[in-house]
Amino acid sequence: MKIKAFLVAALFVATVTGKAQEAMKYKDASLPIEVRVQDLVKRMTLDEKIAQMRHIHAYSIVDKDGNIDKEKLDKMIQGRSMGFIEAITIPGKECRQLMIEAQKYMREKTRLGIPLFTLTESLHGSVHDGSTVFPQAIALGSTFNTDLAYQMTSAIAAELSVQGITQSLTPVIDVCRDLRWGRVEECFGEDPFLVSRMGVSQVKGYLENGVSPMIKHFGAHAEPQGGLNLASVSCGQRDLLSVFLKPFETVVKETNPWLVMSSYNSWNHEPNSSSSYLMTELLRNQWGFKGYVYSDWGAIGMLDYFHKTAQNSADAAMQALVAGLDAEASDNSYGELKQLVENDILSEKYIDLAVSRILRAKFAMGLFERNVGEGDYDKTVHKKKHIALARKIAEESIVLMKNENNILPLQIGKLKSIAVIGPNADQVQFGDYTWSRDNKDGVTLLEALKKKCGNRIRLNYAKGCDLVTDNKEGFDDAIKAALNSDVSIVVVGSASASLARDYSNATCGEGFDLSDLTLTGVQEDLVKAVSGTGKPVIVVLLSGKPFAMPWIKENIPGILVQWYPGEEGGTALANVIAGDVNPSGHLNYSFPKSVGHLPCFYNYLPTDKGFYRRPGEKNKPGKDYVFSSPQSLWAFGHGLSYTDFEYLSGTTSKEDYGQKDIIEVIVSIRNTGERDGMEVPQVYVRDVVSSIVTPIQELKGFAKVMIKKGATEEVKISIPVSELALYNREMKKVVEPGTFELQIGRASDDIRIKKVITVDRASMKQILTMKDREKKDITDKNITAVPVVVRGTVRDVQANLLPGVIVKVGDKQTTTDAVGTYSIKAMSTDILVVGGDKYQEERISIDGRQVIDVKLLNR
Repeated sequence: MKIKAFLVAALFVATVTGKAQEAMKYKDASLPIEVRVQDLVKRMTLDEKIAQMRHIHAYSIVDKDGNIDKEKLDKMIQGRSMGFIEAITIPGKECRQLMIEAQKYMREKTRLGIPLFTLTESLHGSVHDGSTVFPQAIALGSTFNTDLAYQMTSAIAAELSVQGITQSLTPVIDVCRDLRWGRVEECFGEDPFLVSRMGVSQVKGYLENGVSPMIKHFGAHAEPQGGLNLASVSCGQRDLLSVFLKPFETVVKETNPWLVMSSYNSWNHEPNSSSSYLMTELLRNQWGFKGYVYSDWGAIGMLDYFHKTAQNSADAAMQALVAGLDAEASDNSYGELKQLVENDILSEKYIDLAVSRILRAKFAMGLFERNVGEGDYDKTVHKKKHIALARKIAEESIVLMKNENNILPLQIGKLKSIAVIGPNADQVQFGDYTWSRDNKDGVTLLEALKKKCGNRIRLNYAKGCDLVTDNKEGFDDAIKAALNSDVSIVVVGSASASLARDYSNATCGEGFDLSDLTLTGVQEDLVKAVSGTGKPVIVVLLSGKPFAMPWIKENIPGILVQWYPGEEGGTALANVIAGDVNPSGHLNYSFPKSVGHLPCFYNYLPTDKGFYRRPGEKNKPGKDYVFSSPQSLWAFGHGLSYTDFEYLSGTTSKEDYGQKDIIEVIVSIRNTGERDGMEVPQVYVRDVVSSIVTPIQELKGFAKVMIKKGATEEVKISIPVSELALYNREMKKVVEPGTFELQIGRASDDIRIKKVITVDRASMKQILTMKDREKKDITDKNITAVPVVVRGTVRDVQANLLPGVIVKVGDKQTTTDAVGTYSIKAMSTDILVVGGDKYQEERISIDGRQVIDVKLLNR
């Protein structure tokens, strides 16, 4: 009996021990993540699973002093660990304490001890009070410096970590194509390649420093109808994939992030937050994304009350979940999931799938093993190294737009007085998604100039006007300041809100969209009034988006653009104006002449900027636009320097490439000026002939390099042949065999070198070109070379007769008469050449004909 009892007891102990070991699998960091995920999911109740798909807003669990109210927390949690917590409006040190306590509570007071993703916004610095304010995304984009993008999020991640944050609701990798939209400032630019490279660098900066980034907003988002936030996007599938979603595909495949945010709006009449095509077919099945999708704030409920595609919140929850949206933010729709499962309306497998994705990310980010909020707060947040980085990014982001007669940099030592004028001259503009709008938290231009000039130069300040009203009462003071100064600096632009804090008088940012792109209020009138004094004027656009400024471009000799520059913006701008820093920013957005010129992005189709090529101007009507050119005011990539760069050569290692090759472009550049400077060589590609219409040029490579005065640098820019892919007529992504033109230069409209390469030359169809035809032995045509007189008419594409057009045969030349006719002596085997300055040249084989009518395209 004793032996039997002992065996039974031993068996019981072994069974209990085995179960205990089994229960600990998900906490065993040595096991594969998938084993841990499966072990944990099978132990969770339905309530616990749904809780992982939702999050806590700090305001709902804190008392009036900002401390966790345990009673509120107990009532909310009920023993279940939640998925996420945010505390966006809480200052940094208080946020840290809250996150530590919340994480401790989840680990110790819930049944399974599953840790939270602690999250916040950090678009250009942690949104918690006291954090370093870096330049806004639009400014980072204009640096064309991906190393700075990586350094910036590495620094932000350090500050977030010590604040107890493990997940950031950034970066924004939308490709922005409507400048009326308020969120232009949050995007890196109008070009999918530039956005992709910046996005990859920022995501790596977060991931490699312990913070999980969220790439957003997934779906066509940044070309909303009318420029209105949350409005639908109308584009074809080809533009969806090759433009708007290209950065998402690139970032997912190159960095393997754990988190994607769905966008509020709809594409092709289907809300992005309930699109299985986007979240399941594309993101997961085609691109291999292993993480989870997180809703934008309240986006699931919008399926019901905004999009009207769901009957109620339960229907909205089911649509979003089944489509592949895993976590709900700032909504209660997923609270309906339990009843849907219990009523056999929804299969629990969808919840298991969503929870598995969330847990997989938590395991991958080490949340089960690490504590939050560790480190020395005061030595990490807002430290000197981060402030210096913010200043460097701000300096490299400034774009010199115009510099007539080298008005810039100012010769500070030769000036007695400077007028500093404008609504943004003595006002910080950090941009949306930051914690402050207060001058005490940053440096304005006026403050920086006072420090730089000291008592040597008198600074005459006048605000002149505000950003929003028609009040001109300050104009007299501005004019007086200008008249009493050697030169005037007028700082105009926009203002954005401070997230969840101050939304007063914002003209830019989320929810602040514009129907007109002229400078708001009476700012342009202020510039005209100051210019009217006859004194030299420099205009600075301190803004979160481009504005239409044709008068300023035409009449003001010195123009700078400073996108929202962060806390060191004034210092950076003063350094550029004084010549201590050579400007090296380049435009990441094209500037329109007016809102009527939208869209104005550079990589348009060859049909999309007019056919007649006879644009008019004021008081002089023309074609295409009767009174204007369709071209942009300033083009993508534009950016001047205080020195000059000569592009000596652009070479490639070979001229024909295979599908898996890398095109190595070597650009030789000489600094021919008198200053050291940073240059941004850009390589654009044009697909010469393709099965579908392709853009006139597309950025496919760039670099940023310092070149000493008088020195020559060779810059290597690598372009995978796969970057030349298009979506063909069958919507398959392919690189078509053919000829490609490489365009190498300083901007999209400043191409210095062109080079032609081919891809899969052996597969190309052999087309007999006109040059080949000219070289071909004329005896093949059985035409005898005899004298002929060739006559005919020359018309344009609308059949209008064209007088004064040059007609040539060899060294003989004539012009068409007043009714567009010509006559010229030739040999029957000659080539007839017809064209001129206004028309594209046509080369036509006479082939024995005596009457040849010609149609010319406008040049």
